[in-house]
Amino acid sequence: MSGSQTSKPSVVLVHGAWGDGSGWRKVIPLLMASGIRVHAVQNPTTSLAEDVRATRRILDIVDGPVVLVGHSWGGTVITEAGNDPKVAALVYVAAFAPNAGQSTGDQVAAFPAPPGLGQVSADALGGYWMSRNGWVTCVAQDLPEDEAATLFALQPPLGSTTFSDMVTKAAWADLPNWYVISQNDRAVSVELQHHLASVLNARTTTLDASHMSLLSKPDAVAAVILEAVAEVCATVGAAGDTLIGSPS
Repeated sequence: MSGSQTSKPSVVLVHGAWGDGSGWRKVIPLLMASGIRVHAVQNPTTSLAEDVRATRRILDIVDGPVVLVGHSWGGTVITEAGNDPKVAALVYVAAFAPNAGQSTGDQVAAFPAPPGLGQVSADALGGYWMSRNGWVTCVAQDLPEDEAATLFALQPPLGSTTFSDMVTKAAWADLPNWYVISQNDRAVSVELQHHLASVLNARTTTLDASHMSLLSKPDAVAAVILEAVAEVCATVGAAGDTLIGSPS
């Protein structure tokens, strides 16, 4: 790209367990309003390898640099997929972030279990599901009940091996990163979130929100992503690779 052209990083959004890309539906318009190209991955949530493959498929079709954003289980996915050379920054939203040789399950087991985990059950084929009560009282308790119940109805099953799949290389060790803590989270340990934000040396924002801050506090979540975009813009601009201008 020549220095006379203007560009901003693309943003790629990665959803968590029992969700899909539509979970970002309130954040996406806020990013687009700032002239940012946005893509939401549709993970199969069958294994870490398959979810990373789905994420890399999107990375392959977008122009770099990329701010890669993960919610919940999506944090594990971006930790592995973020090693792609196009990725310039990572944003974790109430997310897991294993180190190399570590699994999501290892991080879950290191802290007292949040109540949402007690609302998970397996089906006859080995998939795991979050109960309706779990969605309403533990995952999205700060959303209207009908909206939380809709998320329950839309959920895909979580593959049985996902939480034991190990990260091979942690992208956060080499990239600038941000962490959004959900202080009222009942699905992912709040203590774990604070711990990870510290371990990652992340720029940290704490929200008075449930696990689904991307739906209950979309403006605040979008603001953190935009902060990451701005830093990538400044870094790329300082390197002389491109000039950052106003969105067209």
